[in-house]
Amino acid sequence: MACVDKPTELGADEDIFEDALETISISSSDMATSSFHIASCDTKRATRWLRGSDMGSSSSSKVDLKSGLEECAVALSLFLNNKFTDALELLRPWAKESMYHALGYSTIVVLQAVMTFEQQDIQNGISAMKDALQTCQKYRRKSTVVESFSSFLSRGSLEQLSEEEMHAEICYAECLLQKAALTFVQDENMISFIKGGLKIRTSYQIYKECLSILHVMQKNKLEQEFFYEFEGGVKLGIGTFNLMLSLLPARIIRLLEFIGFSGNRELGLLQLREGASGRSMRSPLCCLTILGFHTYISLILGTGEVNVAEAENLLAPFLQQFPNGSLMLFYHARIELLKGNIEEAQEIFRKCISVQEEWKQFHHLCYWELMWINVFQQNWMQAYYYSDLLCKESKWSKATYVFLKAAILSMLPEEDVLTTNENVVALFRQVDGLKQRIAGKSLPTEKFAVRKARRYSPSLPAPVKLVLPALEMMYVWNGFSIVGKREDLCENLLITVEKAEEALQNESFSDYSVDDECLVKLLKGCCLKNLQRPLQAELCFNHVKESEKLLKYDHYLVPFTLFECAFLHKSQGEIDKAIKDLETARNNYKDYSLESRLHFRIQAALHLWKKPSSD
Repeated sequence: MACVDKPTELGADEDIFEDALETISISSSDMATSSFHIASCDTKRATRWLRGSDMGSSSSSKVDLKSGLEECAVALSLFLNNKFTDALELLRPWAKESMYHALGYSTIVVLQAVMTFEQQDIQNGISAMKDALQTCQKYRRKSTVVESFSSFLSRGSLEQLSEEEMHAEICYAECLLQKAALTFVQDENMISFIKGGLKIRTSYQIYKECLSILHVMQKNKLEQEFFYEFEGGVKLGIGTFNLMLSLLPARIIRLLEFIGFSGNRELGLLQLREGASGRSMRSPLCCLTILGFHTYISLILGTGEVNVAEAENLLAPFLQQFPNGSLMLFYHARIELLKGNIEEAQEIFRKCISVQEEWKQFHHLCYWELMWINVFQQNWMQAYYYSDLLCKESKWSKATYVFLKAAILSMLPEEDVLTTNENVVALFRQVDGLKQRIAGKSLPTEKFAVRKARRYSPSLPAPVKLVLPALEMMYVWNGFSIVGKREDLCENLLITVEKAEEALQNESFSDYSVDDECLVKLLKGCCLKNLQRPLQAELCFNHVKESEKLLKYDHYLVPFTLFECAFLHKSQGEIDKAIKDLETARNNYKDYSLESRLHFRIQAALHLWKKPSSD
């Protein structure tokens, strides 16, 4: 049970886990802000709190629940107004005495670590989260052996937790979740991987116990002063877990259900919507989690069919209260981009960069988006500019950034490349040495980039030029779903693809010819599909399927083409054909590039079309 068998030391906590599980992704918006709520406070009030916090704390000091919640409200306002250091300084003095100060402070430090990817920042994040867990542990219920045993026989003791102990459970679960995420990126050995997985499982079990407490309190109509805060924490945790787990392929979900997890997307979204509409300090976190799901996850790991209307409605009050907040502006720009308002999105991303200098990592997110916007528009020099900034400033995925820079330069005429003083071949040859591992695994997009860059290996007699590498990466990141909103951009992309197709026909045959031809056909089919020319699109897709046995390197092209065929058939009302294509892609192919990403998308499509999975 969540409320029993509490070790007094953190070290003991890591020895009580029983089962290991595979890595589970945590949404960046949840990790980023999982300890704050929106507060309407003026600058004078925030300054007064900051001055008061300068007094420091002693081991005998204790912050009551009400004060902890109020100060975290102020910290959230500071954070969302781009005053990141002020928010940290407000929370720091009491971070070892108050559970909510501890959770808030450590969350900001963890967010810094995740965004910078600097080893020192990651270590600082782990240290801060370890301290936060110890602080939360002080407030958790201490049970005797007899009480521990009886709790397994009856849930009658659940409602006997004090209000403070209930909140300690929620804070402890959130801290465990974040520490698990950092464990994955800190070290790639198997022990760290297992520890991270166990922390996630323990966090999930605590949330389930807290949900039981919530149901008991609601049934018995028990009242507490900050019940709505506890309820908000439960809805955030249960909602996020269900939403994220529902994205996983069916066979993985079945395995996780065997060890106690569940992934129900409708339940997850319902819990988060209820949390977002409440008045708890986690209400904005529920909103941000749904925004992350709609504006990113649905695009990259889903079908690309995004609930833009809900995202806009959720963001509106945030945007009104924090019109210059980097986080709000970023989501605003993403929503405009998904609506096809690319020029408007471009301006908002630029504004997001200009409103603050304190956390440059927010700039990197905008550079990434601006790079892709320029790829969509085929403004190759501007796209190169932002890819170069990412290579120089961000440590998130150097291999991906360098590959993208080289891919973008490959789209330019040779004379334009010369003006950049870049060597495209040398850039491609750097990619393999820049790949990294997280939780003992190579990043799928980096593995993809490394494989593609092998055509420039010095071991070959001569480099073999990639065909439309920037558009291939655009496809990998589901960029065609965005440009599909703009007929003019689709037409321009089709012209570029057809030029490449013509050039290939004039080249002599090589080991890469069939692969290159099939890539071009896939890209051309996507353009034609977006332009509502289904018969021509299907001819392109059929060419790829018929060439399956002739492919030598890019075996991912066939299952991804089947995925595109499924959506083509779905658009024509042929749902049975569409589902058959999805199941063929899922069941008949394995060990190809980006396999997991496609399986996520297939799962999303089957879920959307209300077809139960048989795998």
